[in-house]
Amino acid sequence: MDYQTIIEPFRIHSVEPIPMTTVAERSDAIRDAHYNLFQLPARKVMIDLLTDSGTGAMSRDQWAAIQHGDESYAGSPSWEIFESAVHDLFGCAHIIPTHQGRAAERILFALLGGPSKIVPANTHFDTTRANVEYTGAKAIDLLCSEGLDPELDAPFKGNIDVAALANLLEHNASDVPAVVLTITNNSGGGQPVSMANIRATSELCRRFDVPLYLDSCRFAENAWFIRQREPGYATKSVTEIVHEMYSWADGMTMSAKKDPMANIGGWLATNDELLAERARTMLILTEGFPTYGGLAGRDLEAIAQGLQEAVSHDYLQYRIASTGYLGNALDAMGFPVVRPSGGHAIYLDARRLLPQIPPLEYPGQALAVALYELGGIRGCEIGTVMFGRAPDGSEHPSALELVRLAIPRRTYTQSHIDYVVEVCENVLQVAPSLRGYRITKEPPTLRHFTAQFEPLAH
Repeated sequence: MDYQTIIEPFRIHSVEPIPMTTVAERSDAIRDAHYNLFQLPARKVMIDLLTDSGTGAMSRDQWAAIQHGDESYAGSPSWEIFESAVHDLFGCAHIIPTHQGRAAERILFALLGGPSKIVPANTHFDTTRANVEYTGAKAIDLLCSEGLDPELDAPFKGNIDVAALANLLEHNASDVPAVVLTITNNSGGGQPVSMANIRATSELCRRFDVPLYLDSCRFAENAWFIRQREPGYATKSVTEIVHEMYSWADGMTMSAKKDPMANIGGWLATNDELLAERARTMLILTEGFPTYGGLAGRDLEAIAQGLQEAVSHDYLQYRIASTGYLGNALDAMGFPVVRPSGGHAIYLDARRLLPQIPPLEYPGQALAVALYELGGIRGCEIGTVMFGRAPDGSEHPSALELVRLAIPRRTYTQSHIDYVVEVCENVLQVAPSLRGYRITKEPPTLRHFTAQFEPLAH
């Protein structure tokens, strides 16, 4: 029978309290945080959808694996379990563990980047772009045209524009140390990349002798979308699809805080032996010994177990369906969202919702603040605040003005999501009265984490 109710494929074993706050308390809290959601104390947030990174609930078996962790400094059995799990799923020859994904990015681009270098991607996420640009290299986004239209309901809006990449490589291949595909495409609305696009990108890269790296945080969700939407994959297992995805890549970066369902961890993996040797040297300098890389043995074992759970069909069906439930409910009420729904998050389209606020007055920030004040929901602006500042300090509107509601894995229940829907309905009613913001203080890079704002007068 085809039942419509989405049930979580797990039971709740342990709970933690949610702080229940009032509008007045939240208004004071966001003012004290200088209207930056990243600066809010978590104890003043009711539903925390700021990120799905490290915020999920680990399973009974992951907690058991933590108890099994061996903390030997070098050559721990926990390292062997971790290395085997990563190698078996992704097939990469050399695995370099790090304390989280951005450490893997830092090592990779410190070795590959530099002035005059160009790193193209479907869309670089914030820390990836910052790590590329910190070396003096240029990060270029080559998102497919479908991905630039939030209202278009297309199956693989995370794809890279292969024709644009071919043109770039025809003229600048010697300046391109690597091509990056982010799966799923976080900054582009959590949209998946098709197997055909991965294959075409890989074939193009190999023609020009340029390595392809997959930014892999949400690899399992991307594989599930391929299984659902791409012809020829409906009868394949997620594990089989993952094997094929990575057969086209030369390496990967990973934040284990996303699909591997751990609270910390990551890795850089590559098939390039020389690059791996150089990366291990940098790892020792900045992270730790190559068999732990800034992680405890218990974390390595929790990640290994999480990888097994991440490719479970029951889990992925629930995960994608529950995210889609939120997206469909908002779409039905007329709240502008990026269509179709992503795997890990729903992206609210602040540009369409708040046409009265110009991009340089940060409509995404205005929407994020309103969601918090009215309902205690913490989301994340993904627009001009995050991406509007160039390395030379100039500012420009972002291609999209979004607010991401990232859903932590196995953390919130259906009633929590229904509450989010209600809050969004209230925000929709007051949207015409919302005003923009200006930045009063900002750092030179990654300003969205620590910038301070103040509301503009009507």
